[in-house]
Amino acid sequence: MLFESDKVMFEIYRETEYTGQYRVVYFTELQDHNKETEINHAMAGEHIFDGFIKNYRKDEAKEIINAILLRLNEGERLAPEEIERALGEHMA
Repeated sequence: MLFESDKVMFEIYRETEYTGQYRVVYFTELQDHNKETEINHAMAGEHIFDGFIKNYRKDEAKEIINAILLRLNEGERLAPEEIERALGEHMA
């Protein structure tokens, strides 16, 4: 079982107010100076996928998420199951 400090909560969303681009927010890594703004952007956007990645090897998981965002922003449609499968063992 993982402790809260052993995982990072994230959400992939599509920005609906500005560019329409797909973005990610890592909620548990937000600082006081950007927390409210980033959460508001995510809440105003279209939810695509959320979950937790393991803190261990999170940089690899973030690379996978960045690749997913690139695919989405290029117009590819990905089901939540495909995103979860791509993250595989990195999901907590």
